[in-house]
Amino acid sequence: MSIAIARGWAQPASVAAGGWPRAAAVTTYGAMAILPPMVGPRAALRDLTAFLRQRSREQILGASMAVLVTIIIVIIFIVDSKINTAPPPQIVYVENYGPGRTDADIIRDQKKASEDRRKAEEARRKEFQKLEKQLGIE
Repeated sequence: MSIAIARGWAQPASVAAGGWPRAAAVTTYGAMAILPPMVGPRAALRDLTAFLRQRSREQILGASMAVLVTIIIVIIFIVDSKINTAPPPQIVYVENYGPGRTDADIIRDQKKASEDRRKAEEARRKEFQKLEKQLGIE
């Protein structure tokens, strides 16, 4: 037997049999809005201006410069990411051969294309050798 019962004290209705208080039946955040009523763009701007009025001229100037530099850096990154990123359009010309083309014609055309490619590579190699001599690279 507990002292409360011996003395005749009555337990409140919110207290369970073991002496522990019961949980509230209503949720804690049920009546609250998601955001308090003072939150909004106009309220935030008013809060910012009130905050800035309490600062010295040097603090406002320093904060403005920090924000400005940050914005400039972000803009430069955005603009730079769009410059020279896509390859230029490339036009490919295709020869249309007739159905009566023989194997000898095909082999002759392949040898001619191979010789043209070799000459172009040789010309490019000579250009690089000339540049190497001008710059003194070995």
